[in-house]
Amino acid sequence: MGRPFMASLDMYRKVPVDLLEGTRRGSVLSTMAVFAMVTLFLMETRAFFSSTLKTSLALDGNSDSQIRVNFNITMMDLKCEFATIDVVSVLGTQQNVTQHVQKFPIDQGGVRQRYQHRNLKQHDVQLFDASVEETIEELHADGEDAVSLDEKTLEVALEENTYVFVDFFASWCSHCRDLAPTWETLAEVMTEAAENKVDAILEKTMKEESHKFTDADYAAAVEVERPVLVGKVDCVDHHELCQEYEIRAYPTLKFFVDGEEKGDYRGHRTVVEMAHFVEQMEKEHKGKSEEDNVTTTDAKDIAADRTIRTEEHEAYARALSASRHHVKHSWNDEEHPGCQISGFLLVDRAPGNFHIQAQSKGHDLAAHMTNVSHIINHLSFGKPMSKYFIEHGLKNTPAGFLETTRPFDGNVYVTHSEHEAHHHYLKVITTEFDADSPYQKKYKKNKGFFKPLEPNRAYQILQSSQLSLYRSDIVPEAKFTYDLSPIAVSYSKKYRAWYDYLTSLMAIIGGTFTVVGMLESGIHTISSKKRR
Repeated sequence: MGRPFMASLDMYRKVPVDLLEGTRRGSVLSTMAVFAMVTLFLMETRAFFSSTLKTSLALDGNSDSQIRVNFNITMMDLKCEFATIDVVSVLGTQQNVTQHVQKFPIDQGGVRQRYQHRNLKQHDVQLFDASVEETIEELHADGEDAVSLDEKTLEVALEENTYVFVDFFASWCSHCRDLAPTWETLAEVMTEAAENKVDAILEKTMKEESHKFTDADYAAAVEVERPVLVGKVDCVDHHELCQEYEIRAYPTLKFFVDGEEKGDYRGHRTVVEMAHFVEQMEKEHKGKSEEDNVTTTDAKDIAADRTIRTEEHEAYARALSASRHHVKHSWNDEEHPGCQISGFLLVDRAPGNFHIQAQSKGHDLAAHMTNVSHIINHLSFGKPMSKYFIEHGLKNTPAGFLETTRPFDGNVYVTHSEHEAHHHYLKVITTEFDADSPYQKKYKKNKGFFKPLEPNRAYQILQSSQLSLYRSDIVPEAKFTYDLSPIAVSYSKKYRAWYDYLTSLMAIIGGTFTVVGMLESGIHTISSKKRR
């Protein structure tokens, strides 16, 4: 009777011990085999508990309707009062965005100044005096009181007059045309104040002595007693003069004291308010010791009598006076009109752009004087990451991943010629990743509480920039055009399966034993042949 099948199936048959022979060579090779198996076992175990980064591509399934744009940009030669941000997309346009936007003036050394310009709007500034009902032609019928100046006459005016108030305008500027009657009325007010003073002096003189004055004498006396010379410069005809005074927007109203520029007037452009400004500037110049000798007070009273004729006008003047900003006007020749703009925008998840440009509700900008050179301190998309998360939570992303989400940071874009600006193009790629699992435990250990979950989505940016040219009548702008990629990238950890680990261990043990056995057999065969 045959042996049972299970009894005959024996892959591990035993050889009698007395038939085995130990050798020194076998002992050495066995030691080498054990060392190799232990080394490979440890390496395989380490590989099993580690992970590899897996990259995959898929259609972007992000259902958010908007995306956040974080920015911190320094405009190197643009004042905060002119710097505005517009957002344009295929779904609509947002002009002069001020929500979540902060502006900080930058001095000539690049140092940020005090918190001054946040969500700046100019809708509340009166651009001309509505109570002046005469047209500029009607006001000019008896002559022009606002003196037209050029390079030579402006220099003479500054030398011969203590106070000079100049309107730098352009003939094509709509705001300048609206202001012209108001400015001429202000000049007439100053002339009338001088005439009243001369008349008072003449009346007193005629009583004391009989003396006749000619019309020329009278006109000369009025010129001497004029409290402020009100002038105007057409920047279209005197382009170089306006460049010398760095006129960037029209109209620009500059006040001079003893030939030195003391600042721009930025208040309400009404006759009464400008007369009040002139009075304040004279008081600042003369100081408290000569407050009783302020000559422009009469002009302010004349301005009120001339423009406030009804109760409606009076209420209007009181409202403007209540909103008057008492600002000390000073001028520093080395002051750099820079502006740091920071904050974030919520833009539609659609192709579009946002741009920083110079514009004003109360001025028309001079395109050739607009310089939008800028430094991009930071620009990224999505929810910002905390510093702690950047240090400890990005372990599941490839090396250099953080830099791909903010490739513009620290870049400087300077324009060296007029009518130029840099345009930037951004391809935004949605990227999903898993935050490092020990991150929460590390945060609790260091901070004492669990950190709220950080975003597991970021946006990588492929960027390019180019210098664009503008027509001479268009104001340049720093433009950022973005487009979202329809393909999303995801990074995830990939771990080995347990059965792969066991298979590798068996392969290490069996393979090492077999290879060393084959090596021993070969050495034994060769040595046996040499003995024969």
